[in-house]
Amino acid sequence: MTYDYVWFKKAVFDLTKIDLTAYKEKQMKRRIDTLIGKNQITGYDKYIIELKTNKDKFEEFVNYLTINVSEFYRNPGQWDILDKEVFPQTIEKFGKNLKIWSAACSTGDEPYSLVMALTKHLPLNQIRIHATDIDKQVLAKAKVGLYSEKSIAAVPAEFKRKYFTQIGPSYQISEEIKRQVDFKQHNLLKDVYPSGCHLIVCRNVLIYFTEEAKVEIYKKFYSALASSGNLFIGSTEQIINHAEIGYNRKNSFFYQK
Repeated sequence: MTYDYVWFKKAVFDLTKIDLTAYKEKQMKRRIDTLIGKNQITGYDKYIIELKTNKDKFEEFVNYLTINVSEFYRNPGQWDILDKEVFPQTIEKFGKNLKIWSAACSTGDEPYSLVMALTKHLPLNQIRIHATDIDKQVLAKAKVGLYSEKSIAAVPAEFKRKYFTQIGPSYQISEEIKRQVDFKQHNLLKDVYPSGCHLIVCRNVLIYFTEEAKVEIYKKFYSALASSGNLFIGSTEQIINHAEIGYNRKNSFFYQK
């Protein structure tokens, strides 16, 4: 048997249900080869054995595969539009019991930002964010809620004072914000999507996927949205065939069903 990258992709899927064929191959193969080399392992077959028998190496691999670059209020101008236009319109349309999904939420910066931003429009106890990511390690970090100064740099001063406590060089987000977020593991490529969402936020994640995988995911997001619900994507992304799928492009990063 030839233990090449094609074999490795299938072995990884059997082991983790992560579909490496959906990622840009050259970029992902280079990342994986670097990790295997760092672990001083020769051959994909030996590395798969290591992943099956060593829990720490398995967790390291999943963490390495998922690109976790996140920060609170990333691209503040976009959050300004969310605050001044999207939230008021969404509440007017659907009422106060909103169903909001933060997909590929990484270490929790984004769903916690959503909770804080929504406190300007809704009572805190009425806010609920459904947050998912493929990586159990980052979800664990999200539940702890401890962040660097750089991560919270764009948080409005009023929210920094109210919802963060400095612990050494780090900042702990308050329990009252954490309580409003439900974190769950979810694979965008294979798991069932929630339905009837009024807002889906998935930013700066799909740039790592192939064009085919992107289209499939955008279609699934469309199906997951309630009629007139919005999809909020990253500033480096765009949905080329948005009209074909059924989206109305509100601006460069908000698409309405």
